[in-house]
Amino acid sequence: MNTIERISKMAGERLVYLPLGGAGEVGMNMYLYGYGKPGKERFILVDMGVTFPDMDGTPGVDLIFPDIEWIADRAKRLDAIFITHAHEDHVGAVGHLYSRLKAPIYARKFTSHIAALKMAEHGYDGSEINVVGAMPEQVQVGKFKVGFMPISHSIPESSGLVIDTPDGRVVHSGDFKIDETPVLGEAFDREAWAALAPVKALICDSTNVFSRHEGRSEATVGPNIVPLVRDATGMVVATTFASNIARVKTLAEAGREAGRSICLMGRSMQRMVKAGIETGVVTDFPPYILPEEARDVPRENLMILATGSQGERRAATAQLSRGKFLGISLREGDTVLFSSKTIPGNETSVGQIVNNFSELGVDVIDDKMADIHVSGHANRPDLEEMHRLVKPQILIPNHGEHRMLREHAKIGEANGIASMVAPNGTMVSLSGDRPEVVEFVETGRLYLDGSVQIGALDGVVRDRIRMALNGQAVIGILIDEDDEALTDAWCELRGLPEQGRSNAPLQDILEADVGQFLGRADAKTIANDDKLEDQIKRIVRQTSQKEIGKKPEVVVLISRLTA
Repeated sequence: MNTIERISKMAGERLVYLPLGGAGEVGMNMYLYGYGKPGKERFILVDMGVTFPDMDGTPGVDLIFPDIEWIADRAKRLDAIFITHAHEDHVGAVGHLYSRLKAPIYARKFTSHIAALKMAEHGYDGSEINVVGAMPEQVQVGKFKVGFMPISHSIPESSGLVIDTPDGRVVHSGDFKIDETPVLGEAFDREAWAALAPVKALICDSTNVFSRHEGRSEATVGPNIVPLVRDATGMVVATTFASNIARVKTLAEAGREAGRSICLMGRSMQRMVKAGIETGVVTDFPPYILPEEARDVPRENLMILATGSQGERRAATAQLSRGKFLGISLREGDTVLFSSKTIPGNETSVGQIVNNFSELGVDVIDDKMADIHVSGHANRPDLEEMHRLVKPQILIPNHGEHRMLREHAKIGEANGIASMVAPNGTMVSLSGDRPEVVEFVETGRLYLDGSVQIGALDGVVRDRIRMALNGQAVIGILIDEDDEALTDAWCELRGLPEQGRSNAPLQDILEADVGQFLGRADAKTIANDDKLEDQIKRIVRQTSQKEIGKKPEVVVLISRLTA
């Protein structure tokens, strides 16, 4: 223990780590580091990411963020925000949530460019963002001294963070792979990473911990794509993550080598390529045309690079699979390349798109049929190599589902590293020889629903799911000033069959049953809106259960006339 560490121990200060998102899931990354006396720590925040909704669990939702209420309540103790790289699950929430935090943002040049675009969408002028160079440059923020350590991933200028504290050095790996020939961006530098060792703690990507073979380099992809494009007879469409600019460039170069005109289709892909060129991280990108120009190119001379590799309904690939999009349509003899891996949970939507293409007579080639994709995340041997390089005393796995974190922690313990699984909401002290849980913080999710942010527990999405599963019956009644039903009840059905077991219209049956109830209800029930509503809901659900085997969501509209 050095002098600074001894002083901090005497002062009762501690170094803590707290994930708010990204630990126990893939996506929605947000991590806090704090230093100080318990309950008085000063914090830095690492990444502000999003995850994406699905129709089964979050119908109608646009984006999902970590719930930041805990740190928003302590915003005066938040000194800075650091963004490791420009993937949506690390930077996508910055514009949406910044108003509640308002700490200065630090990122490297390309990431800053993307973050500034997102901030501008919410009325910020970019002055909130500070561009920082790579190590050895570091930013002093309170008791933290933070540097951006270049690391290979699937987007330019990805960085791990070197966080020097009074209790020792913490390395936050960010998303990474060990790739010494990444095509675009910085190669993994073993010597530079080894020079950081030994470190107090390594907070480390766990996404591919179950993949036991060594990761492949991005440089191995191009030679496999070139012959597929060269030998294709019709139009070629290739889809990948828009942020994987190295892959987009590889695909574009394959098209150019085959003598095809390159068209970028999808705003996010156009935006990423433009940002890469403007910031200088992308050079010699093949010339490309816009979709309106592509309509005039013979199909055998055209290669489209499209967004939507994960089955997003509104993205270019999905639209092309459903027919014509921006004046371009696919037909028999054309080829579509999925140069990506399907993220778990997206299999159904991607499968539907593939089947749509098949019905059009289009050939689809994916990563299972040809080696046209490599992951941007470290496989198990690469994770073990990172452990050996930085020699951590403590290992905290992050960026992964719970089973991934647990497996990664097992590897650390097997190699003599004090390891702990710390899912979202687990505050861990890193000050001792082993990690120690010191507090559990309530965490959750925020939904962007249109232009409004709603809490996961607010009931909006839950009600939407219930209506989707059960259908809805709306019952209207009119009560006069003498508390008597003035007319028969009326009923409107949504998402329910028109007829039930009795072969009569379900609407008529429900109106009749509610009418009979109103005719026999006592005066106290008719005079009390709450009692009246409860009784009508019960009758509608009971009748619906008998007729169609379902209990719908029921809305009762009671209108009363006054003298």
